[in-house]
Amino acid sequence: MQKDYYKILNVAKNASKDEIKKAFRKLAHKYHPDKQTGDEVKFKEISEAYNVLSNDKRRAEYDSYGRVFSSGGGGQEHGFGGFDFSGFKGGFQQGGFEGVDLGDIFGDIFGGSSRGVQRGRDISIDLEISFKEAVFGVERRVLLTKTSVCDSCKGTGAEKDSQLETCKVCNGKGKVHESKSSMFGTFTSVRMCSECYGTGKVPKVKCATCKGRRVVRKEEEVVIKVPTGINNGEMIRLTGGGEAIAGGESGDLYIKIHVHPDSDFHKEGSNLVRTLSVKLTDALLGGEYTLQTLEGDAIVIKVPQGVSFGEIIRVKGRGVPVSNTRGDLLVKIEIDMPKKLSNNSKKLIKELHSDGI
Repeated sequence: MQKDYYKILNVAKNASKDEIKKAFRKLAHKYHPDKQTGDEVKFKEISEAYNVLSNDKRRAEYDSYGRVFSSGGGGQEHGFGGFDFSGFKGGFQQGGFEGVDLGDIFGDIFGGSSRGVQRGRDISIDLEISFKEAVFGVERRVLLTKTSVCDSCKGTGAEKDSQLETCKVCNGKGKVHESKSSMFGTFTSVRMCSECYGTGKVPKVKCATCKGRRVVRKEEEVVIKVPTGINNGEMIRLTGGGEAIAGGESGDLYIKIHVHPDSDFHKEGSNLVRTLSVKLTDALLGGEYTLQTLEGDAIVIKVPQGVSFGEIIRVKGRGVPVSNTRGDLLVKIEIDMPKKLSNNSKKLIKELHSDGI
């Protein structure tokens, strides 16, 4: 029975080369025999399907006749279970197999070299601040126990004035080659030398503090500058503030901000908002109230005559600092309605009522 290569790779018949490549990469990761989820029969099948569908000529033959006449797959039993591994010849070392980088697909199986600079672990912490600190910003210092660059040798791994010599492990190349056997044969991978950390040089006398490891586990004080106007739940990222790693870059420190709410103020964009409760008579006749700002100083709020419940009095420039400007302070008026009235008050209100007020 003729195999349905499109079904095997779980792609449509009009799938692009990129879609076919992605489907093969996903299935190859899952079914490679050297992995826990591996299935040798399934892996042969998807490899055979990809070998045909990734090649324009073979795919055209398969689509037209249901089989492949040119070398490299189809119903011809040769190579490895019907799959032509000639695509691997030179391709693996050059990073290609019909456009697929096998180092990318099988790197975790063959122990392939990592790409780019090695990086230390990121660290995440929580920081609690007051509402006032969130509005105006604050500088905090926290103690973290983490892997950091050795202060004694400044990350060189050497004692002061110690000379460097060629690393005997990698012969000064900074990298080592490793060979691993697989169902495909023997493959060579390259990794950074763990002795010299990729420099090709090692100190004659190692640092007494870090023993040449360049990094140490220690308690370190970190300065965190919280910007103005930060919101609850926002994150601050300190590049390089995470774990250090020898021969690579330090990870990042992420600080999640938790803002304690204020009993009087809240934020609306760049504006600060609070309520002001005024007496009924002041609402009718107008009045003045002294109000404490978030900074702690006092300002006078002039309540206009006939102010309405919920009306906003705007105080310019007393809100949240934003760049070189500040938002406003919005004072929301609440009218304190008396719960009990004296006989005299009732009499006066009746007179107001008769006047149509």
